[in-house]
Amino acid sequence: MTFRRDPIHLGSGEPVLLLHPFLCSQQVWSTVGPKLADTGRFEVFAPTMAGHHGGPEAGTWFLNSELLADHVERQLDELGWDTAHIVGNSLGGWVAFELERRGRARTLTGIAPAGGWSQWSPVKFETVAKFLGGGPVLLAARLLGPRILGLPFARRIATLPVSGPADGPTQADLVNLVEDATHCRAYFALLVKTLTLPGLLELADVQAPVQLVLCEKDRVFPTPRGNRHFLEQLPDTSRVVRLDGLGHIPMLEAPDLVAELLIDFLDEHVPPHRSEIPG
Repeated sequence: MTFRRDPIHLGSGEPVLLLHPFLCSQQVWSTVGPKLADTGRFEVFAPTMAGHHGGPEAGTWFLNSELLADHVERQLDELGWDTAHIVGNSLGGWVAFELERRGRARTLTGIAPAGGWSQWSPVKFETVAKFLGGGPVLLAARLLGPRILGLPFARRIATLPVSGPADGPTQADLVNLVEDATHCRAYFALLVKTLTLPGLLELADVQAPVQLVLCEKDRVFPTPRGNRHFLEQLPDTSRVVRLDGLGHIPMLEAPDLVAELLIDFLDEHVPPHRSEIPG
């Protein structure tokens, strides 16, 4: 029986959708999500995407960003959300742009987003090679479970893809990452499909306000080659934020900072609450 977890669903106010990276789950938002909800201005929804640990079955081996967006879109419909402020990290960023293309985004924040390539861009093949190269490590982690983190150098190996310094994520976060990565049913399906498809080709047509968050120590999409496509293709009105010293999943290293930059951006694009209007 496949393990399922209920999405994070907190707060009230403007709808905010949080989408996680490849091999991860909604648990990467377990600190930032409540911080947004605690403002009293946002209703936060963070699901685990199809094929990932705790998420729904994909229903196909041919999984890609469009099919992931289909699953998320059905959840938005169930919530009664025609649109939402969408925040996506890595693969979640790719899905966020797909949802924006369908008219579901009020604003879009892409944190180290994936999909920044064309059909034959070297960065696409480099990215797939990195994840395939990590296959033996994932297999060892699947056999040993979280105990693998107690082996010499294991923590540094585990944190290289996700954080800047080795002491970035907490031990609890690392345990969650190991569990999620080693039980991700979408691992091969997404990598194979990524090889056959182009990435995000219509970035210049994005209509929603965009915030692009780039991380200095991102080893999955290193600067400049890993994010050049976004910087060149997104509308000139897009905001670009650079986070010094942080890795690919900055929510695990600096949740306060990530929550603050999200709140600041959202507040710029959210009408003031009636009680906040003078007079």
